[in-house]
Amino acid sequence: MTSSGAPTEPADFRTAVSSLHAARIRPEIEVGPIRPPQRLAPYSYAVGAEVRGVDDLDDVPVDSTGSSFGRLILLYDPAGQEAWNGTMRLVAYVQAEVEAALAMDPLLPEVAWSWLADALGVPAGETSGHAPGSGVAVTALGGTVTSTTSVRYGDIAGPPRAHQLELRASWTAGGLELAGHLEAFCEVLSSAAGLPPSGVTELGSA
Repeated sequence: MTSSGAPTEPADFRTAVSSLHAARIRPEIEVGPIRPPQRLAPYSYAVGAEVRGVDDLDDVPVDSTGSSFGRLILLYDPAGQEAWNGTMRLVAYVQAEVEAALAMDPLLPEVAWSWLADALGVPAGETSGHAPGSGVAVTALGGTVTSTTSVRYGDIAGPPRAHQLELRASWTAGGLELAGHLEAFCEVLSSAAGLPPSGVTELGSA
């Protein structure tokens, strides 16, 4: 990932973007810069992430077609915004295909939200928190979780019925070091994709 490095960018914004380079991402997830939205804040930066097979080494596309992917957008307003309670806002989007049994579980939204809250160190039912040892401090966390079922008809490729999980969230970062935030985002993507915990090998994959 790279910043544009334009001299007109504020130093705090350039520092925050640069800090994303230090994130430690598991090899199953491909991360790269994508075009950020232009009108949400004076300065913005975005990365796309996709769960990939070991043989798929292509760059992350802007509009992913993979079964599990997401976007993390950094918004920076030097003047701050009242709703943010700060100057650095992170906006996350995750979409993943899930099995029918999981999609039908009425507790799926609560479980998916707990993936994000736990990764960011936010206690259940709270909107602020700190993940010990990661440097991640969060305020004003909010978002939605949606579980949908798509049914294909006619001449459309793909399985006749598919189930998707979508998580949309945003939070304010309490500092300029954002590597831990990107790592937390990728941890949520891993959980949504059904990847085993980092360092654990699935049976039959050796």
